[in-house]
Amino acid sequence: MATQPQVMRRDRPARSRQIIEILARNGLGFLIGALGREGRSASGASQRAKPVTGPERVRIAIEELGPTFIKLGQILSTRGDLLPEGYRAELAKLQDAAQPVPAEQVASVLAEELGCPVEEAFLSFEMTPLAAASIGQAHAATLADGTEVVVKVRRPGVVEQIEEDLHILVDLAVKASRHWEVARFYDLLAIAQEFAQTLRSELDYLSEASNLERIADNFAEEPDIHIPKVFWETTTSRVLTIERIRGIKISDVASLDAAGLNRSEVAHRAARLLLTMILEHGFFHADPHAGNVFVEPSGRIGLIDFGMVGEVDSTARDLLVRLVVAIVRKDAGLLADVMLELGVAQPHVDRNALRRDMQRLLARYSDRKLGEVKLGLMLSELLDVLRWHHLRLAPDLALLVKTIVMGEGLGAEVDPTFNLMDVYAPMAEDLMRQRFSQGEWLKQLLLASVDSLQMGLELPRQVHRILGDIERGGFEVSVQPSSFTPYLSQMELLINRVVIAVLAAALAITAALLIVATRGTPWEVPLGLLLLADLAGVGIFGMTAVTQLWRSRRPKS
Repeated sequence: MATQPQVMRRDRPARSRQIIEILARNGLGFLIGALGREGRSASGASQRAKPVTGPERVRIAIEELGPTFIKLGQILSTRGDLLPEGYRAELAKLQDAAQPVPAEQVASVLAEELGCPVEEAFLSFEMTPLAAASIGQAHAATLADGTEVVVKVRRPGVVEQIEEDLHILVDLAVKASRHWEVARFYDLLAIAQEFAQTLRSELDYLSEASNLERIADNFAEEPDIHIPKVFWETTTSRVLTIERIRGIKISDVASLDAAGLNRSEVAHRAARLLLTMILEHGFFHADPHAGNVFVEPSGRIGLIDFGMVGEVDSTARDLLVRLVVAIVRKDAGLLADVMLELGVAQPHVDRNALRRDMQRLLARYSDRKLGEVKLGLMLSELLDVLRWHHLRLAPDLALLVKTIVMGEGLGAEVDPTFNLMDVYAPMAEDLMRQRFSQGEWLKQLLLASVDSLQMGLELPRQVHRILGDIERGGFEVSVQPSSFTPYLSQMELLINRVVIAVLAAALAITAALLIVATRGTPWEVPLGLLLLADLAGVGIFGMTAVTQLWRSRRPKS
């Protein structure tokens, strides 16, 4: 990607001042102090004709701050582990829309990226975009062979603009962490860095094309989903050309009914495909809103826009299965353990208090059948509990929860009676059965055996490396809590006994070897007497050690 670091460095102070002025104007002056800066505490909010709430002030400020911060607000609107419901609901109103790029600029980008004029690359190309967003816009086009495609074109200068804002955002997070306890507590710097990484991946259309093909490969044998084809000849980091999917927008229930499609089946099919990506593939489309999901006349689900994806490993997927098991069993202890493993814990999390909160949460659902439990709502409540206990989700898990909640909301748009748990629970049960099948146990046993063998082979090298660090003075242990003193004393006593026993054994073995070596020589008798004395000493050492061990194990009165 092209960047202009010198321009960014020159403009960054001006942009930083602009950000501070916008915060102050919208009544968020307290944040300026949290950033370690002096500024006016803003009276802009009080001058409005209509009083606004705190969440509204945040949304208005974000809208003024521009595309980068709008993207951040949209992500934060899904983070129940970080923000209360009032703020999430307000941030969910943020729309990523922008004025279309002029036709001549679009043609210039295409010619620069594809190495030829638009007329040569495409049989036809509609300069009026199908949709325009802050990062890029989509155009309908036709390839030379008549194939209908959609061409996404990245906005000129958007990378430089977003990179400047991301540098400022991370810098502000660093300063906030120095001056604001709340920022340190929630690790605001890590959140800013996670967001920067997510947004940068959306800027590169080659990355989106790879995401698309990976999901297409995962569903290669699945007839119920249509993943568009990538046309690599006209795809670069700034231009993405994919097959155009024709279908009904999944939330257009009137058109679904007119086409004779069963809305309940459509909702269940879409949910099953989404959960398959999450629970089985571990790589999922993370933005399943209505504009990205279409239903073809056959009922097949078409999916577009793969700029935002998530990935979870097998451990996290197992935790998701256990989460449903805990909910079904109404097991507060298991639910607390799962949430602790899913969350990024702050020091001194009180598991008993967490378990009690989980018990209260489950009690609210005790009189409901499984099919009456709204998984999205329960997950939102679980995230509230995590926030109370100062736990936050790792970025991919937060994205996963957001995707599940969006998926359930989308299904309810199509069919008001839809419940994601009806799809989730049977899939979780099947995965549990697979996990405990004989073949899976043998597979896990084989993997464990390989790991053990590898660890055994690597152990001498690791020990050699540690000893080398010790010799070079590079191995230090600085943890010395006073509560360890009794244990250290007992360990010292134990080590002393071991040393005595080793020395005694060494003396006995040495004497025996000497007797064997000197048999038939004048030294045989004197060394025999020495061996008897040595064995007597060993016996005394042994009896003493056994006596002390017996005394140490007796309960003190």
